[in-house]
Amino acid sequence: MPFIATPIIGLFVFESLVFADERGYFMESYNENIFKQQGIDTRWVQDNEAQSNKGVLRGLHYQVPPFAQAKLVRVVSGSVVDVVVDIRPESLTYGESFSVVLSAENKRQLYVPRGFAHGYSVLEDHTIFVYKCDNIYNKASEGGVFYADAQLDIDWQIDLSTAIVSEKDTILPVLGQHKPFL
Repeated sequence: MPFIATPIIGLFVFESLVFADERGYFMESYNENIFKQQGIDTRWVQDNEAQSNKGVLRGLHYQVPPFAQAKLVRVVSGSVVDVVVDIRPESLTYGESFSVVLSAENKRQLYVPRGFAHGYSVLEDHTIFVYKCDNIYNKASEGGVFYADAQLDIDWQIDLSTAIVSEKDTILPVLGQHKPFL
């Protein structure tokens, strides 16, 4: 189960081994020992699932300490453009974004360490997005960065003028004015 390093330290694309035959396929989506061998020693405490249709955009969200969360994200039906922004103040890649297409077809996953704002745009109807978190959700610890922040220049691969976005996400601050991740 190879890990693919990204240009951002600590952020990895994970490609599960998939065994397919005439019956369908089998894959191990998570194995603690394999992640530990990569230096990722995470105890997952919460699983989440969201269903969305084409054109939905969710994000960019994060939680500040002590409720910061690492995530392991994937798509089990449909496809998304998954996006993260490094908001770790001391990081050499602070303010940089990374995106990857996650789909039921490619079965890729993204390991997102604590200190990243996260979001995704949905490329197909009936997409199901699932993810593990290493800390519980805490509303008072929510933070976010505006998805259309010009300084981030993110290609969401959907038309932002017609994107379906929550009211909460339309009023998030731009990078630098967001709730600090300390």
